[in-house]
Amino acid sequence: MPPAPPPAGEPSLTEAPRTAPPTSATLPATAASAADDAPAGADDPAPESATPAQRTAAAALHDAAAAVLEAGADGAGAVLQAELLRAAHTARLAGLPRAAGRAVAAVTALRAARDADPAHRLGDLTTALRDVLLLAHRLPEATGPELAGLRGRVRQPYTPDGSLRLYGLFAEPVLTSTGYAGTVTWTADAAGRLYTVPDVAPGGAERAAGSADRAVRIGDTSLTHRELSRAGLAVSGATVSPTGRLGAGAGVRAVRAPGVSWHAEPLDRLWAVPVAEQIARALAGDLDVPKAKDTDSGGDAGTASEAGQAGESGQAGESGQAGESGDGTNQPTAQDGRDGRDLLFLDVTLIGTVREAAGECLLADCDGLTVRLAAAHDDPALPDRENLRLLALLAHGRGPGTRLRVIARLTPAPLPRAVLLAASRPTDPDAHVDLGLDRLRRADLPPEPTAGTSGDADDARPAPTVQPATAPGEAPVHLLRRRVHQAASGGRRVLAFPGSKESEAARLRRYGLGTAGELLTALHASAAERARDPFGRLLPADTGRFATAWLGAAVYTEEVDRALCAAAWGASSPGLDSR
Repeated sequence: MPPAPPPAGEPSLTEAPRTAPPTSATLPATAASAADDAPAGADDPAPESATPAQRTAAAALHDAAAAVLEAGADGAGAVLQAELLRAAHTARLAGLPRAAGRAVAAVTALRAARDADPAHRLGDLTTALRDVLLLAHRLPEATGPELAGLRGRVRQPYTPDGSLRLYGLFAEPVLTSTGYAGTVTWTADAAGRLYTVPDVAPGGAERAAGSADRAVRIGDTSLTHRELSRAGLAVSGATVSPTGRLGAGAGVRAVRAPGVSWHAEPLDRLWAVPVAEQIARALAGDLDVPKAKDTDSGGDAGTASEAGQAGESGQAGESGQAGESGDGTNQPTAQDGRDGRDLLFLDVTLIGTVREAAGECLLADCDGLTVRLAAAHDDPALPDRENLRLLALLAHGRGPGTRLRVIARLTPAPLPRAVLLAASRPTDPDAHVDLGLDRLRRADLPPEPTAGTSGDADDARPAPTVQPATAPGEAPVHLLRRRVHQAASGGRRVLAFPGSKESEAARLRRYGLGTAGELLTALHASAAERARDPFGRLLPADTGRFATAWLGAAVYTEEVDRALCAAAWGASSPGLDSR
């Protein structure tokens, strides 16, 4: 017997679920009763869900990424790379540019690892594989705004923004693993909102260094990126993308205008924001705002957190360049959804250096916190590393305790850490140096103090002692992170070997990281588990189960790193419900 139809006003069991409506507790009684009596679905359409083609593409991406993870970078040859690229192409055709871009980034990282490219970073490969698996896992069940964010955009819309008076802030090189390079110049308006002028195109480190002397593509101005970072711009008929990228349409007019120093208004207010508030903004923005790297059609973005580090979106915006991505307040807010949330504006005092695996970092005091400042790029064609060495001289004899105003990008880590992008000139605080484009000279440093000028050799201040790279008592999250990286590099079999997994899990639990211990145990168990057929022969490993366990461990370590980062900086920890 067929089921009886539901009473009037009640949705059928087969009706698509709707977003949670306001309850009677949040509505007046009359409104609540009216809402109950309203016919279901009249003015409340079901939220958009993934199409069958998108679900199929997500499944293909998951299977291809799981196969790569099973083999690891050492075993992911041309066949597995081709499968992942094919899945990326299918995802792009299905309207999933974000997932497709991360899959391409994973293949690029795999090739760099297998070719022993000096620019290869295991963390980049781990992040790319984690993103692909996470997107493929969440896409099939996502709806509404969540689905739109997971799909990403191929092209950012540009909206009119009237007339703008912009002040040059700094410029940074863009150098990506996908073969795109260029320069991004950051500017700010009188209210402290950030805008970017990018020039990103196919190329390498030479283009990243040379594009700083190219004219910006806005209006009739002949300013280069290097000049704009120190001057100003008056724009009429401006068009701006949601990420703060300035468009260069036919109706946009721009002329050169005077700039200001970092110590003058309106740029000075960027440094007036408390450090803890900047950290909370950066971590929240990293959770809530899709990065430029999340959309990709073959190119790279020139703005956002990684458009300084470069995203992987290659769509052409209104400016015609590759890549995509005055409220009147006295201090900048969270940039109204713009990129640049992870930029930090700090006043620091250099106190020494610290030696790490990737080289030396500057140690600086910032409002009582000891911050590690690292180079943004290691490519020898860019001056980041050499400039860092010269700045280290300020902490080793050429004036320890030198006060600098810097712009850095937050690096989530258990210790306060950021990468240096620009700094005030040591001998001229009103001028600044773009550390990725300008080369510091020894003449730019204060003169070296001469020993014995006062007849007392003890007056010379000794160079600060190089501190150890790890702090005592640090939470041992690295035990889980190391296994996550080992799986990405060597594959499932590396974690299947017997070892000290029980002691590592027990150590994590002793530090109160019970979830980390369980994830580590589950990761080793899924790696070692192999079923047998009735004849005792080993069956193929369950790559899906291992990929799920690895994904859980990878996401957990990322979130714990964010929480530890917030605690290290004294900021409030970002919520995870938006993830």
